[in-house]
Amino acid sequence: MNATSSTAAQVVARPTTEVTVQPHPALCPDGLVFAARQGRKLVDELLAHGIAIEHACEKVGACATCHVHVREGGESLAPADDEEEDQLDDAWGLDAQSRLSCCVKVRAHALVIELPLYTKNHAREK
Repeated sequence: MNATSSTAAQVVARPTTEVTVQPHPALCPDGLVFAARQGRKLVDELLAHGIAIEHACEKVGACATCHVHVREGGESLAPADDEEEDQLDDAWGLDAQSRLSCCVKVRAHALVIELPLYTKNHAREK
Protein backbone atom coordinates (compact mmCIF):
# COMPACT_ATOMS: atom_id res chain seq x y z
CA MET A 1 0.00 0.00 0.00
CA ASN A 2 1.43 3.40 -0.95
CA ALA A 3 1.27 6.59 1.20
CA THR A 4 -1.69 8.01 -0.70
CA SER A 5 -3.92 4.98 -0.27
CA SER A 6 -2.83 4.62 3.36
CA THR A 7 -3.94 8.20 4.07
CA ALA A 8 -7.22 7.68 2.22
CA ALA A 9 -7.90 4.54 4.24
CA GLN A 10 -7.50 6.52 7.48
CA VAL A 11 -10.08 9.15 6.49
CA VAL A 12 -13.36 8.38 8.22
CA ALA A 13 -16.57 9.87 6.89
CA ARG A 14 -18.37 12.10 9.35
CA PRO A 15 -21.65 10.75 10.63
CA THR A 16 -24.75 12.42 9.22
CA THR A 17 -27.97 13.75 10.70
CA GLU A 18 -31.30 14.10 8.94
CA VAL A 19 -32.38 17.70 8.39
CA THR A 20 -35.90 18.45 7.22
CA VAL A 21 -36.55 21.90 5.78
CA GLN A 22 -40.20 22.84 5.70
CA PRO A 23 -41.54 24.31 2.45
CA HIS A 24 -40.72 27.98 1.83
CA PRO A 25 -42.30 29.76 -1.15
CA ALA A 26 -39.05 31.14 -2.57
CA LEU A 27 -36.13 29.17 -1.13
CA CYS A 28 -37.51 25.65 -0.95
CA PRO A 29 -41.06 25.38 -2.38
CA ASP A 30 -41.36 21.61 -1.95
CA GLY A 31 -39.44 21.32 1.30
CA LEU A 32 -36.35 19.14 1.51
CA VAL A 33 -34.92 16.30 3.56
CA PHE A 34 -31.16 15.73 3.45
CA ALA A 35 -28.30 14.16 5.36
CA ALA A 36 -26.13 16.83 6.97
CA ARG A 37 -22.62 16.13 8.15
CA GLN A 38 -22.31 16.42 11.91
CA GLY A 39 -19.97 19.13 13.15
CA ARG A 40 -20.64 21.48 10.22
CA LYS A 41 -22.51 24.77 10.41
CA LEU A 42 -26.17 24.44 9.51
CA VAL A 43 -25.87 27.36 7.06
CA ASP A 44 -23.13 25.50 5.15
CA GLU A 45 -25.26 22.37 4.93
CA LEU A 46 -28.30 24.35 3.74
CA LEU A 47 -26.21 26.03 1.05
CA ALA A 48 -24.59 22.72 0.04
CA HIS A 49 -28.05 21.25 -0.53
CA GLY A 50 -29.25 24.04 -2.77
CA ILE A 51 -31.07 26.30 -0.31
CA ALA A 52 -29.88 29.83 -1.04
CA ILE A 53 -30.21 31.15 2.49
CA GLU A 54 -28.95 34.70 2.87
CA HIS A 55 -25.71 35.16 4.83
CA ALA A 56 -24.73 38.81 4.54
CA CYS A 57 -21.89 38.67 7.09
CA GLU A 58 -20.26 35.68 5.35
CA LYS A 59 -21.33 33.28 8.14
CA VAL A 60 -19.57 34.85 11.14
CA GLY A 61 -22.62 35.62 13.29
CA ALA A 62 -22.50 39.36 12.73
CA CYS A 63 -25.96 39.79 11.16
CA ALA A 64 -29.29 38.03 11.40
CA THR A 65 -29.88 37.22 7.74
CA CYS A 66 -29.37 33.45 8.14
CA HIS A 67 -32.05 33.29 10.84
CA VAL A 68 -34.03 30.03 10.99
CA HIS A 69 -36.62 28.50 13.30
CA VAL A 70 -35.54 25.12 14.71
CA ARG A 71 -38.96 23.49 15.03
CA GLU A 72 -37.68 20.09 16.20
CA GLY A 73 -34.34 18.94 17.59
CA GLY A 74 -33.34 22.27 19.07
CA GLU A 75 -32.92 20.84 22.55
CA SER A 76 -29.93 18.83 21.27
CA LEU A 77 -28.07 21.93 20.05
CA ALA A 78 -25.60 23.99 22.03
CA PRO A 79 -27.44 27.00 23.45
CA ALA A 80 -27.09 30.38 21.75
CA ASP A 81 -24.31 32.48 23.23
CA ASP A 82 -24.67 36.17 24.11
CA GLU A 83 -23.38 37.34 20.72
CA GLU A 84 -25.90 35.20 18.84
CA GLU A 85 -28.69 36.38 21.15
CA ASP A 86 -27.73 40.01 20.46
CA GLN A 87 -27.88 39.44 16.69
CA LEU A 88 -31.18 37.58 16.95
CA ASP A 89 -32.74 40.71 18.42
CA ASP A 90 -32.59 42.12 14.87
CA ALA A 91 -34.14 39.09 13.16
CA TRP A 92 -37.51 39.33 11.42
CA GLY A 93 -40.17 37.07 12.93
CA LEU A 94 -38.16 36.17 16.02
CA ASP A 95 -39.56 33.45 18.29
CA ALA A 96 -38.33 31.13 21.05
CA GLN A 97 -37.01 28.64 18.47
CA SER A 98 -35.02 31.21 16.48
CA ARG A 99 -31.35 30.58 15.79
CA LEU A 100 -28.71 31.88 13.41
CA SER A 101 -27.87 28.99 11.11
CA CYS A 102 -24.22 30.11 11.00
CA CYS A 103 -24.01 29.58 14.77
CA VAL A 104 -25.67 26.16 14.83
CA LYS A 105 -23.43 23.10 14.53
CA VAL A 106 -25.22 19.98 13.31
CA ARG A 107 -25.25 17.30 15.99
CA ALA A 108 -26.62 13.75 16.21
CA HIS A 109 -30.33 14.58 16.60
CA ALA A 110 -32.56 15.15 13.58
CA LEU A 111 -33.62 18.74 12.95
CA VAL A 112 -36.74 20.27 11.46
CA ILE A 113 -36.07 23.77 10.14
CA GLU A 114 -38.49 26.48 9.09
CA LEU A 115 -37.11 29.33 7.01
CA PRO A 116 -38.65 32.71 7.85
CA LEU A 117 -40.64 34.37 5.12
CA TYR A 118 -38.33 37.39 5.18
CA THR A 119 -34.83 38.28 6.35
CA LYS A 120 -34.18 41.51 8.18
CA ASN A 121 -32.89 42.95 4.87
CA HIS A 122 -36.06 41.99 2.97
CA ALA A 123 -38.32 43.18 5.80
CA ARG A 124 -36.79 46.66 5.53
CA GLU A 125 -37.48 46.71 1.77
CA LYS A 126 -41.20 46.00 2.23
